[in-house]
Amino acid sequence: MAESAPAPPPPAPSLGARLLDVFEPEAPAERLAAVRVLVGLFATIYLLIRLPGLWSPIHLSAHTFAPVGFAYPLSAPAPAWLLGGALGVAVLTAVPFLVGFRFAITGPLFAASLLFVTSYRNSFGMVFHTENLLVVHVAVLAFTDAAAALSFDARRRGGPAPAPDRRFGWALVALNVVTVIAYFLAGVAKLRVTGMSWAAGDVLRNHVAYDNLRKHLLGDSSSPFGGFLVGYPSIFRPFAAVSLVIELLAPLALFSRRLGKAFCVAVWSFHLGVLLIMWILFPYPLSFVAFAPFFAPEARVQQVLTWLGAKVRRAPREPDAPVG
Repeated sequence: MAESAPAPPPPAPSLGARLLDVFEPEAPAERLAAVRVLVGLFATIYLLIRLPGLWSPIHLSAHTFAPVGFAYPLSAPAPAWLLGGALGVAVLTAVPFLVGFRFAITGPLFAASLLFVTSYRNSFGMVFHTENLLVVHVAVLAFTDAAAALSFDARRRGGPAPAPDRRFGWALVALNVVTVIAYFLAGVAKLRVTGMSWAAGDVLRNHVAYDNLRKHLLGDSSSPFGGFLVGYPSIFRPFAAVSLVIELLAPLALFSRRLGKAFCVAVWSFHLGVLLIMWILFPYPLSFVAFAPFFAPEARVQQVLTWLGAKVRRAPREPDAPVG
């Protein structure tokens, strides 16, 4: 009997199909929900710690008011009731965002109030950008189906968890795109201001020296490492060149999981270096929560939530008071 011809290999996926798998892949609902839990937990803690600073504009001079971001439509400083109301909404919706309670309402409310209070604080004096990525991540999550799992909303609906779907993968990719764009624009800004001379290291060295000297003269905390390293100009050349390469090549992190993970580790190391030599803290990236969408954190988050749930159920209750 003649042997049958082998089956032809399946056709290679088209470019459009490959791009669809890159920018709108299927992902489990638990993965997006785990990112919501991590980002929500960090945002809640950050908001509570920053409350005094976010309220401080109420005591600042109106002459220093230069509205930016969500506060840009204001022509004058906001009245106390508006700032207090926005801070109240942010505080009241932070935990519901974290636990996924009435997320369709509390998610956008938390995102909008957080965006306003951080923008308003940055409208007085120096514009800080250490919290920008966190605020944008919260805004992206607020308008996705991030409470489809690991949430009070999912428990209330009951039934099995949603099957993996492209809507969950698209949301994760959107978060990663925001992250990549932020660092890519930082690299472009370096080129626009200094050109390729940034890679020589002199600009970075001068900036480190200026920043540490200014903090020292003003009595603020400064880095002991930065002042020491300024005496060794050759050290700054690889630092400057590598940081520029990481930022300009950041978009490549979207096309490969391996490149994405390498990008996250490189950027985290960059922020650690900034902290050590300039004493400038970027808490969100350094916590690694900013890079959670590049990974698959759902298993670990589910383990922690299960452990917490067991602890709560086993907590001893106070005995009822005796009657009579």
